[in-house]
Amino acid sequence: MAIYMNAKTKRDFDAKIFLSTIGDGRQIVSFREKQIIFAQGDATDAVFVIQKGRVKLSAKSRASKEATLGILSDKDFVGEDCLGGQPLRIASANAMTDCDLLRIEKKAMMLSLHREQSLSDLFTAYLLVRNIRY
Repeated sequence: MAIYMNAKTKRDFDAKIFLSTIGDGRQIVSFREKQIIFAQGDATDAVFVIQKGRVKLSAKSRASKEATLGILSDKDFVGEDCLGGQPLRIASANAMTDCDLLRIEKKAMMLSLHREQSLSDLFTAYLLVRNIRY
């Protein structure tokens, strides 16, 4: 006798759904055009996933010269430096347009990356592609 399992069980995990919905340690936050999402030197407490809009990632040197590190848009991650042990933000993120972002608390993201291989694979691939672009 064959045992058939429902295609969607409690254990099923969809990384794309996780990165686009609210839940434990995850909430949607909105920012107006030109509003600061986080500033260089702020505590690293969360990762963001852009749901809608464009975000400018920039950093200032000690001589106060600003460099644009990237222009990010839908489905891009922002603030992932918190996952690498950085206690403070190494860059600033500003909304270029009105934006909706999914804010994922550092602890929730770390736990999910450790538990869920599909999320870990997606996140690693994203980081590699972005690193190559830079």
